[in-house]
Amino acid sequence: MMRRGSHWALAFMSLLLWRQSATIEVPNDPKILADLKQPPTITKQSVKDYIVDPRDNIIIECEAKGNPVPTFSWRRNGKFFNTVKDLRVTMRKRSGTLEIGFRNGGRPEDYEGEYQCFATNDHGVAMSNKILLRVSKAPLWPKEVLEPVVVSEGSSLVLPCNPPPGLPPPFTFWMSSMMIPIRQDKRVSMGLNGDMYFSNVVAQDAQNDYSCNARFLFTHTIQQKNPFTLKVLTSRKVAESTPTFLTPSGSESSKMVLRDQQLLLECIAAGLPTPAIKWFKKGGDLPAQKVKFENYNKTMKIVAVSEEDTGEYVCMATNHLGSIRHSIFVQVKAAPYWLDKPTNLVLAPEANGRLVCRANGNPKPSIRWLVNGIPINSSLPDPSRQLMGDTIIFRSVQMGSSAVYQCNASNQHGYLLANAFVSVIDMRPRILGPKNQLIKVIENNRTFLDCPFFGSPIPDLRWFKNGQGSGLDGGHYRAYVNGSLEIQRARAQDEGTYTCVASSILGMAENQVRLEVKEPSRIVGAPEHQSAIRGSTARFDCKVKFDPSLAATVTWTKDDKPIHLGWRLRKDEESLTVPNVNEGDEGTYTCTVETEIDRDSASARLTVLDLPDPPMDLELSDPAARSVRLTWIPGNDHRSPVTEFLVQFVEDRWEPGRWQDLATYPGDLNSVILQLAPFVNYQFRVIAINQVGRSAASRPSPQYQTSSAAPDVIPRGLRGWGSQKDNMEITWEPLLDLEKNGPNLHYAVWWRRKDSDAEWSNVTTTGTKHVVHNTQTYVAYEMKIQARNDLGAGPESNVVIGHSGEDRPTGAPTELRLSKVDSTKANVHWKPVKQESVRGEFKEYRLHYWREASHVPALVFSKENKTKGFYTTVAEPSGILSDLVPFSRYKMFMVVANNGYQGPPSNTVEFSTKEGVPDAPSFFRIKRRGLDSIHLEWDKPLEPNGLLIGYQLKYQTANGSREGRPRVETFLPNVTEFTLRLPDRSSRYNFYLSALTQVGAGEVFAEESPFFGNEENFTDATGLVELTDASLASAFTLTPPPTPTTISTSPSTLPMSTTIEATTPTTTSTTATTSIEADPTTLPSVLVINKNIDKNVLDTHYAVAHGREIWNVTVEHNSNYANVSWRHNFPAGSSEFVLEFTLDRDKTMKTVPVSQQPPITVADLMAGAKYHLRVYSHELSNVTSKSVTFETKQAYIDQVDIATQGWFIGLMCAIALIILILLIVCFIKRSRGGKYPVRDKKDLPLDSVDHKDPDGSFEYQNQNKNSSDEDNKPLQGSQTSLEGNVKESDDSLVDYGEGGDGQFNEDGSFIGQYTVKKDKDETEGNESSEATSPVNAIYSLA
Repeated sequence: MMRRGSHWALAFMSLLLWRQSATIEVPNDPKILADLKQPPTITKQSVKDYIVDPRDNIIIECEAKGNPVPTFSWRRNGKFFNTVKDLRVTMRKRSGTLEIGFRNGGRPEDYEGEYQCFATNDHGVAMSNKILLRVSKAPLWPKEVLEPVVVSEGSSLVLPCNPPPGLPPPFTFWMSSMMIPIRQDKRVSMGLNGDMYFSNVVAQDAQNDYSCNARFLFTHTIQQKNPFTLKVLTSRKVAESTPTFLTPSGSESSKMVLRDQQLLLECIAAGLPTPAIKWFKKGGDLPAQKVKFENYNKTMKIVAVSEEDTGEYVCMATNHLGSIRHSIFVQVKAAPYWLDKPTNLVLAPEANGRLVCRANGNPKPSIRWLVNGIPINSSLPDPSRQLMGDTIIFRSVQMGSSAVYQCNASNQHGYLLANAFVSVIDMRPRILGPKNQLIKVIENNRTFLDCPFFGSPIPDLRWFKNGQGSGLDGGHYRAYVNGSLEIQRARAQDEGTYTCVASSILGMAENQVRLEVKEPSRIVGAPEHQSAIRGSTARFDCKVKFDPSLAATVTWTKDDKPIHLGWRLRKDEESLTVPNVNEGDEGTYTCTVETEIDRDSASARLTVLDLPDPPMDLELSDPAARSVRLTWIPGNDHRSPVTEFLVQFVEDRWEPGRWQDLATYPGDLNSVILQLAPFVNYQFRVIAINQVGRSAASRPSPQYQTSSAAPDVIPRGLRGWGSQKDNMEITWEPLLDLEKNGPNLHYAVWWRRKDSDAEWSNVTTTGTKHVVHNTQTYVAYEMKIQARNDLGAGPESNVVIGHSGEDRPTGAPTELRLSKVDSTKANVHWKPVKQESVRGEFKEYRLHYWREASHVPALVFSKENKTKGFYTTVAEPSGILSDLVPFSRYKMFMVVANNGYQGPPSNTVEFSTKEGVPDAPSFFRIKRRGLDSIHLEWDKPLEPNGLLIGYQLKYQTANGSREGRPRVETFLPNVTEFTLRLPDRSSRYNFYLSALTQVGAGEVFAEESPFFGNEENFTDATGLVELTDASLASAFTLTPPPTPTTISTSPSTLPMSTTIEATTPTTTSTTATTSIEADPTTLPSVLVINKNIDKNVLDTHYAVAHGREIWNVTVEHNSNYANVSWRHNFPAGSSEFVLEFTLDRDKTMKTVPVSQQPPITVADLMAGAKYHLRVYSHELSNVTSKSVTFETKQAYIDQVDIATQGWFIGLMCAIALIILILLIVCFIKRSRGGKYPVRDKKDLPLDSVDHKDPDGSFEYQNQNKNSSDEDNKPLQGSQTSLEGNVKESDDSLVDYGEGGDGQFNEDGSFIGQYTVKKDKDETEGNESSEATSPVNAIYSLA
């Protein structure tokens, strides 16, 4: 009892000391290991049971490490083995491995025995396991003479093998003399001992070459036993037998197996018929995870045996005559195995520690301690060491306490040996990681700053930030004993320099870590799943965001494999494009953005859709008179589900060869009943339809003929009407082919007068029309119809009412009069006619009216007769006549009309409309623009709608989107032009012109001032306009007018009150302010002409209401160009036109916008080609001409290129030579003292007031009276104005050219000649005029 209490006290003390121990882990750092002194450690050794091949050298391994490097020694059979004296034995350098060679003789058997290796340095001795060395043996089979084995059929038999004992034991197998394996099965098999067992012998087993073979693994040899000869005695009847065991014998046996090995249990039984073997464990189940049955259930194998596998195992052999059992008692023993293996112990001086060695086995192993290979009881005493059974406790160790301890655990089945050293060291603190490391982390991520360190005793480590404050531990910081500092969520304010300091009594070491916090990389616009049709283009978007200080790469993968970008797949910064999608492109596409410290990815699935495959295997079943069942097998839908199936048919009687739609059915059906028509020979096919489109048609089904039947459809469209006043035509629509239902279709028609009891008249016909003659005028008839064929009559139609023909009305409206006549409309009143006088169906009262005269003197107008219908049946009818022209005299009369005729006229009424506001001026354009003036021209309106009292011009500056103050000018009616002085040359102006009557201002015509010379020249937006020299000679005399665009501004967008500030353009002007109150319901429509206006703001109804038309398109064509002309009634400059050419052969279309008035020359046409041309308004695309067709002439091919002719080349060379000679003469004369009256800008100042020419140029005057002195000055290279006056000298360039103003070419280059004015008077009277003749622009189709 006292001993037990003492044991518990020791255990408690051991646990207390272990809690206080401070074991040091030595890092695997080369610098640390190089400086650290350590006892030896065995790193490699041969196995305990070492069998070697006698043909090879013997190598016994033993390697160890330590500091200093250990030395090695060996013991053989417990005695020191002197390897130096044995010449066959060598020991490898810096290793304890022995190599025994037999090149110079000797037997390997002489070196068999037990070997043990010892590794020694200044701090201890480590030793290996005891290695039992044995040489492999392969003895020969003993010579023996085997008598033939004779056995009766049905009896059992065992052929023994008895292989010779070998090391290791051989592997046995049975073969014939021809080296063919003996066939084994449930009846015949080899046992674990190598014998061949026959549960029962059959006649076929008789043969003379049953041979057992033994294969020796180390020597790679096979030895064969003398063969057995087996003779079988046969009989007519073989007696059956109950099972008996051939092995094992008796009813029970025992088996011992070691833990972790495999257990093999065998039961082989004899009997006829062959018994079946079953296994079970008494008192429990077989371990299903470890058990395996072999050799036709005759062998049971349990792998990795444990103590739980101990018990009684039963095998049972059974046939239909009975059964037999055998019990095998299995006992599991165990060689020693580790529970707690001792490990190396590194301690600082004065530290505590312990070594524990715990092992288990069956029986329980004994524990024995050694120190440096010597039993601990025989070693030198150590006051810091105390042995407590399987534990050694160390207290306050000193520097000399280092040693290697061995623990030996052994029982009768084996032993375990473990080396564990105790190393007592002291070392200054060291930082092991890289110095001054930069760490980049992602914001809000958990972050670790590592500072690995080492020292003995174990140093204390603390962290500091930016060299300030106390140690970091707490809050969102956490310091670990291994030197790491955790930042739970890194933030921007956590950036900085962190210092780790390791300190002990031996010294201090530190390191710095620079932390940078970065924004996370993420995908803000992830790709989305897509379904793309085959052949289309798929695009995956991937918008990423990352820290700008980091370099990021965006990569794409498909199904986790890199995408090879090439000629087809394209990637840009934010997307991946897959053009011409095919089935191979289907998959999962992943976009990944990656920086050096993080990454993000997003995936999307691409599904490729295609047309479905056609249905297959069409079958017809369930035939009926008017139906049949159609069944088919759907084809592959290519990932786009079939939404419906279309069933089509073809018949061979009415329209053979033409497939027609019969019916559609949902996509989830593949068997339907088709409703059919009689008297048709059908053949069917099916088309699958999905989201992509229709599949190809299936193969046709077999033909199916329906039987005939009477018609079951009533003819449609039955009506009766009169083509003449005394007849009635009865018409109807014929039955469709599939509605005839049988042969010989005809129609029965009945008719009679309505509201009479007369008999029905009838007729039978095959046509679709019957005429009833000699009828009264406009009489109602009842009609009905019926379809018939050879099989009977169909249903009759309902009674339909028709009428006979109409005649001219006899009555006329009376008392036609007007009321409330204003400028554009009037109320009309009349007395109605009697109904019977209409002599037909009343349609309307038709008013005829025309414009007889205009109250405007000398106005040309059209007297077109117009009509307006009024449908009314009231006793006092009336209506409103609108769209009248103001200030005009009209005449009108009225008639009554039925569907075919109109009656006699009523009385004629004459009336006049009141005066109204005028139309817009017929044209308004800027005729000319100079440097500081604009000349405006216009003409009177086409419809003054009254007596003109004048014109009103409003204008204002327009620079970009800002507009200046409006200004107003008024003119008398006979004034149609105006020149405006511009106070600011650089300003642009918008002009608004309207005509005035007593009623008010009319429609406004708007125009914008053209570009000035220093502004951008106007060219057509299409770039197809070719301007001639003449059109550019007068840059601002635009004939035809500049490109107009017409829009209609809704009155609702105009202000209710407009204030106009009017000023005259001169400096001595007066200002007047006029307020105009405008009623939005009476404001006139405004025509705004603006080159840059958007066509989407046009009001198409304006053109319809005013009858805008384009007509009379004519084309005069040649081989490659055409002159196109047309007529239109658009106001001048109010619309652009578009010429649309369509090439007949391939239907390609080209459009040519035109901003000028016709005719237009269109170039670059194809020779010998047919074109279709139409002209339409650019702003009002619904206003178009009729299409005309023309064909260009064939090109003349046999032309000669003049540039390739010899005479032309020679002529050009001669001209060039003459020009060169003239230039040489000119320069010679100049070098002889030619004088040029050109003033030097550097020497001659200008007048204080420069005189300005009327055309805007300046004349510079020479102040020096002695012009001859100036003339004799050398030429200074100064430049004068292109329009300035140059005084003639005795010898100047004037002699070589005529006078004239300088002009500019199309590209702005100067093409004028140098001009010298002879005298002032001649100069003033000889100013050149501008060319003003208009030239049509050439438009190109290119």
